[in-house]
Amino acid sequence: MTRLKIGLVTLVLSLIAVAAALAAPARPTAQIKVLAAASLTNVFPKIDQAPSYSFAGSDALAAQIRLGAPADVFASANMTLPTSLYAQKLVEKPVAFATNKLVLVVPNSNRAGIKTVFDLRKPGIKLLVGTATVPIGSYTRTILKNLALTSVLSNVVSQETDVRSILSKVALGEADAGFVYITDAKTVSGQVKVIPLPAWAQPPVRYGITVITSTKNHADAVAFINEVLSKKGQAQLRAAGFGAVKGGVTSYPGG
Repeated sequence: MTRLKIGLVTLVLSLIAVAAALAAPARPTAQIKVLAAASLTNVFPKIDQAPSYSFAGSDALAAQIRLGAPADVFASANMTLPTSLYAQKLVEKPVAFATNKLVLVVPNSNRAGIKTVFDLRKPGIKLLVGTATVPIGSYTRTILKNLALTSVLSNVVSQETDVRSILSKVALGEADAGFVYITDAKTVSGQVKVIPLPAWAQPPVRYGITVITSTKNHADAVAFINEVLSKKGQAQLRAAGFGAVKGGVTSYPGG
C-alpha cells in the first residue's frame, strides 16, 4: 500500500472516530438531592436549577440525615449541625459559604406600634420565634440575651420550625413581630416592615455546606458545592443579601 493510500485510510479512520465521539451521548449527570435551610429557598435555585431541593429547618434536615434519608448535599444555616454530623461520620467536613444577620419584622399595619426591639417588652405583644433547636431560634435567643431582653420571650405566642413560617405569619398579620434573617425579609419587600437590630448584639451567623457520606453521586454533589463557592454562586448570594465568609474557601476540599 502506498503512502498516499495509508494516509487516506488513517484520515478516514480518524474522521470515523471523531464522528462516533460526537454522536455518543454525554455521561448523564445525576439529579442530586440537596437538603437546605429554609432561608436558602430563593437563592439556591438561582445558582443551580438542576438539583431536587428540600427546604426546611436545618435541625429537621439534620434529623433526616441521621435517620438515613437519601440525599447528597446538606446546607445548614449554622456550622453547628453539619459539624455535629461530621463527628458522627454522616457527612464530610463542612465548609462555611455565607453569613447572615437577624432583623425584626412587623406587619405593614404595625397595630402594636413597634418601632424598636425594646418595644417587645410591651404587654400583650404577639411575638414569633424559632424553636430553640433550629438555627434562627438559637440565634434569636442569643441576640435577646445580648440585649438583656430575654424577658420578652414571655410574649411568644408560637415557636416555629423554620424561618419562613415566622415570616409568612408576620406578613399575614397573624403576629405583631418575629425574628428572621435579613435575607428572608428581602423576599417579601413591601409586605413587612423591617426593624434593624444593633450590630454589636448580632451573633455570628455562618452557613455550612457538605456532602452527605451516603451519597451515590459524590462527584455531582461536589460539583454543586463548588458552584455555590464559585464567583457566580457567591454573587447570587450577595444579591440575595447574604454576607461573605471572611477567609472562606473557593473550592470544596471534601473528605
